[in-house]
Amino acid sequence: MSQLRALAAVLRGAGVGGSQWLPWCGGGGPARRWVEPRRGCSSAATHGSSYVEQMYLAWLEDHKSVHESWDTFFHNIQASSPSGEAGERRPSALLQGRALSHSADTTRKVVEDHLAVHSLIRAYQVLHTHLTHASDLDRSFQLPPTTFIGGGDNPLPLKEIVRRLEISYCGHIGVEFMFINNVDQCQWIRQKIETPGIMQFSNAEKRTLLARLIRSTRFEDFLARKWSSEKRFGLEGCEVLIPALKTMIDTSSAAGIDNVIMGMPHRGRLNVLANVIRKDLDQIFCQFDSKLEAADEGSGDVKYHLGLYHERINRETDKNITLSLMANPSHLEAVDPVVQGKAKAEQFYRGDTQGKKVMCISIHGDAAFAGQGVVYETFHLSELPSYTTHGTIHVVVNNQIGFTTDPRVARSSPYPTDVARVVNAPIFHVNADDPEAVMYVCRLAAEWRSTFNKDVVVDLVCYRRFGHNEMDEPMFTQPLMYKQIRRQQRVLRKYSDRLIAEGVVTLQEFEEEVAKYDKICEEAYKSSKDEKISQIRHWLDSPWPDFFTAEGEPRSMNCVPTGLNEEVLQHIGQAASSVPLEDFKVHPGVSRILRGRAELVKSRQMDWALGEYMAFGSLLKDGVHVRLSGQDVERGTFSHRHHVLHDQGVDKRMCVPMNHLWANQAPYTVCNSSLSEYGVLGFELGFAMASPNALILWEAQFGDFHNTAQCIIDQFISPGQAKWVRHNGIVLLLPHGMEGMGPEHSSARPERFLQMSKDDPDHFPEFNGDFEVQQLYDCNWIVVNCSNPANYCHVLRRQILLPFRKPLIIFTPKSLLRHPDARSSFDELADGTKFKRVIPDEGLATQNPDQVKRVIFCTGKVYYELARERRQHKLERDIAIIRLEQISPFPFDLVRAEVEKYTNAELVWCQEEHKNMGYYDYVRPRLLTVVADRKPVWYVGRDPAAAPATGSKFTHLNELKRFMDTAFDLRAFHGNDA
Repeated sequence: MSQLRALAAVLRGAGVGGSQWLPWCGGGGPARRWVEPRRGCSSAATHGSSYVEQMYLAWLEDHKSVHESWDTFFHNIQASSPSGEAGERRPSALLQGRALSHSADTTRKVVEDHLAVHSLIRAYQVLHTHLTHASDLDRSFQLPPTTFIGGGDNPLPLKEIVRRLEISYCGHIGVEFMFINNVDQCQWIRQKIETPGIMQFSNAEKRTLLARLIRSTRFEDFLARKWSSEKRFGLEGCEVLIPALKTMIDTSSAAGIDNVIMGMPHRGRLNVLANVIRKDLDQIFCQFDSKLEAADEGSGDVKYHLGLYHERINRETDKNITLSLMANPSHLEAVDPVVQGKAKAEQFYRGDTQGKKVMCISIHGDAAFAGQGVVYETFHLSELPSYTTHGTIHVVVNNQIGFTTDPRVARSSPYPTDVARVVNAPIFHVNADDPEAVMYVCRLAAEWRSTFNKDVVVDLVCYRRFGHNEMDEPMFTQPLMYKQIRRQQRVLRKYSDRLIAEGVVTLQEFEEEVAKYDKICEEAYKSSKDEKISQIRHWLDSPWPDFFTAEGEPRSMNCVPTGLNEEVLQHIGQAASSVPLEDFKVHPGVSRILRGRAELVKSRQMDWALGEYMAFGSLLKDGVHVRLSGQDVERGTFSHRHHVLHDQGVDKRMCVPMNHLWANQAPYTVCNSSLSEYGVLGFELGFAMASPNALILWEAQFGDFHNTAQCIIDQFISPGQAKWVRHNGIVLLLPHGMEGMGPEHSSARPERFLQMSKDDPDHFPEFNGDFEVQQLYDCNWIVVNCSNPANYCHVLRRQILLPFRKPLIIFTPKSLLRHPDARSSFDELADGTKFKRVIPDEGLATQNPDQVKRVIFCTGKVYYELARERRQHKLERDIAIIRLEQISPFPFDLVRAEVEKYTNAELVWCQEEHKNMGYYDYVRPRLLTVVADRKPVWYVGRDPAAAPATGSKFTHLNELKRFMDTAFDLRAFHGNDA
């Protein structure tokens, strides 16, 4: 027993797995309340065997003087000890002779031997280590309640204990779970892993597994034969992924799940589409035809990025199930939060508050799972109330290589799955060449998710038979690894040989099943030759059949006015300026804000916060769900919103007045997010995919913070419709404005959004019908910078009332939130009014437009600075100021009307941003198109710079004064070349 006692000492000192070595302490068993603090786990760890001896002597004196766990433990030891080993119980003798060394030595040896066995069991559970012992192997020991290896046998000989531990933890399945700080969850896993003989499969289950493995393997073989020189990112080396996913889906379906949303990278995607989602094979095969014409608008995407939505019957459970595989770019893991967001939306709209109907499965590569930060961001959403999807099954296809990079230089953690530990997700490592072990683990993962509604990770330890793609040569960088891989027998061959040897199937039956699937592939291949046009619409992952026509077209090309009647405006205004709950004590500062709103409503005026309230409240009245998410959105970064009120006298008592507007309104969700942009924006994008009848908004704390979510913007939001024919109406609120706050809190980088807008600067569009709606339909997204609250309200309402969906980018103000001039009258939101793409000058300049010398086009906050400066220079008759509220798509029609009004005026574009940033490079060529290059367009604004704004307030004000002087110097451009 010396080796076991040494192990126990090591575990005592190290606190393996974050817990003390004693099996009834920390994560190793039920949490118990000690009779005395000094007899707790920490004391045991500190005093070691002398403490155990004291407890034992106290127990001998009086069983009730120690905690029941000690009482049970010492009873078990006494019952299992050989005759004479523990000695007879003689309380009086012990009390009189505690100092007798032989009693202490005997006690210490008995207790420490049993504790050493307990530590041995824990070592296997934590470390999955192999241990052998030359002595005491035939000696029997009592098993602790933290193991299930006994089955119905207790005690067991040490050699049998070791044998059963080896079977449970040192075979083809390894499980990391001892870091989980929930005893019931740990016990659940122990029972599923340790119970003798628990991993059993019927012959019918084995035949089903073999059939699925045949389909997975032969699909890849067929593609390799027909298109040997094409990239397909095949699944060879991890063919077991297909039966693994189907097992998860089967088990989840049996538990009540009827909607599974999946995300994955490119490797194995075609196989998943064919054999899990069940996309028609001829539709997959025709994608390899280089002569296939694209029928849909946009660019389309490569076949191994496409997604799919499919409803079918699950053959194992005979239940309906809907499967969605989300389209994904090559940016590995970018789809993770998108999948979560769509699943959350589906749960929300169905009232699935516990995730019992809708779930998601995310498939990852080992290198990306360890290396991509969005994985961590997504994990941290898993337990947040407004973001949880009540458990995701993560499947890692662990090729043990990333493109050409070895794990030793690709990650610092022992395993690629270690990131999952942060949310206490159990991690099941399984040898992918053992299909039955994989199926058991996948069934276990689905049961875990169903039981505890928490994340779980399945690590399929496999290999990649070829290079990163089929054209790549892996021997350049991993010669020894790929020599071994080429000698490796494929898993289908191994498993079929095993089942044939067991008599589960015959060789003839196996060959017939292979021939049957090969015939299906050949027939689909012949059918695919008839396909001449690629219909990307058939690959849509988030269809809206009730919103569009059967052909996917808008039901109309008109947009109704976005105004509201007076009664609705007054009702919303009163609700926005009051507290709907009784005995609710708000902060004095909030009370002052509410009183200010009430005064505005009384005078039929609105500021920015009230304009937003009008938009949200009116949509809720019409049954449109509104969700606002982002950092600090409940209060608002600039303390203007206050959509969640906090009782100053009762902890965690909150009130959302927006949810008390109407009796049968739609719900309003406003939620502060984690300090994440990439993950949260991706989540909200996914949420917006589920339904077109919802206004989903993400607000950046400051506009430039969106740059850490640039991948979502560049790969999903901007090109999403072009690549995947997927409409999405997500709204980005990006606070923007040069106000001397430094380079990081000034610019929302409008130039980036405008550069990605697809309208042609050199072509004046000609449309029949509604110019505005047609132009919006043809764009990839809408970019606006509203200068007053009424227009902000209108554009939010237009977003829902349009007959299609486009992403909406709004550069929102900071100082204008409280600017006395930046207010709107209720009249600007009256019935029949609508969003103004351009706000013309309404002052003295309009009285004699032929006498106007200069027309200044601008957008956003700078208008108020220009208007103030114009008043000071008394140039209201000489200079007209025109606001572009919608920048993209460019309002050619309205701008032309304004230019034609002021025929003798020179044209100026004024912006507060630097010349190489902002809107100038986008607006100038379009203004020149409007005037057919007959007039120059002059620039007024800050000079080019590397940083978006200065950090010096003094410099900021000097820059502002300089370009304001230029804007109102009517001789500034005389003699200059355009």
